[in-house]
Amino acid sequence: MSKPNYFFVAVSTRQHLELCLKYAVAGFTNSIAGAWTFVEIQEGDFVSFLYAARAFNLYEVVGKEAIVEFEKMPPWPPVSFRESRKPYRFPFRLYLRPIREFCEPLVRPEFAYIAENLLLRAGYYKTHFQADQTTLQNVSQMGSLWNRDIQPLEMPPHTNFEPKFTTDKNKEQLPFVCQFQESILQAVIKRWLSDQVNLTKFLSMTGFDDLSPDELEVLGEKALSHGHVDILIKDRVPIAQARKIAVEVKREHAQPKDLRQLRDYMDELGRECLGGVLIANSFSKSVVRLAHSFNIRPVRYDLNLDWNSPRSFSEILAGLSLRSMT
Repeated sequence: MSKPNYFFVAVSTRQHLELCLKYAVAGFTNSIAGAWTFVEIQEGDFVSFLYAARAFNLYEVVGKEAIVEFEKMPPWPPVSFRESRKPYRFPFRLYLRPIREFCEPLVRPEFAYIAENLLLRAGYYKTHFQADQTTLQNVSQMGSLWNRDIQPLEMPPHTNFEPKFTTDKNKEQLPFVCQFQESILQAVIKRWLSDQVNLTKFLSMTGFDDLSPDELEVLGEKALSHGHVDILIKDRVPIAQARKIAVEVKREHAQPKDLRQLRDYMDELGRECLGGVLIANSFSKSVVRLAHSFNIRPVRYDLNLDWNSPRSFSEILAGLSLRSMT
């Protein structure tokens, strides 16, 4: 069983924020980023909205849907971004149960984990950010318990779809079929590791079997000064020290530069970083030898899938297997 995660959902405009708060619903665009967010956040997870360096409210995710007829669905108007100027709409939705009400600046020390991610990324540029359990414990004491009704969002009749992923660029049809990018692979591996049985296997195969999976949490991208660690495994409740394992994920063949990159991340994380794991599709013997000298465990992933047709996130997750290269 996996424990609930906590995410900050970035909102692009004040108007969109007000609609999210009014109806207790989050929406994500018809893009690979929207699909990535939709498959990563699960029912039972917790979210807060993020806008103008402030955090708004605490919610539990109680429902999800991806809408076929998204172009005519309320409540959000289309949004355009400077990079593409293309109008985006919102097929991917999370339905939320309000728990606590607050509006707090990110400069509070309780938000240090998420604020550091934002600062090192020089802004948002992402749909969502995962926070650690310490942040969730802190916000669970902020503001006051929610005691108001939420206005229901009236939706016209519609149908749902399950987003699928393909390795063939020619088969991409956003938002229904998306490219299987590295961000999706990272989400699949993170979900797999979030299961305690799987995490126990992973710790054993990588030589960290002296750690108890009950005491750990598996987090998404952690920003550092020279990039970001794809997956960070760390103490859920640090006592005296905050032990960490840095995990880097590569969709294709492992390269020496990937090891050097991960080694830099490990050095920046400091002495509390117990080691690193590089997960890739294949490894040469020379890369495996170099990994050992860097205190990095090489792990090969396989998906055991026939990619002749697009695959759902659950199918990719079911096909995933990990194997140590040592």
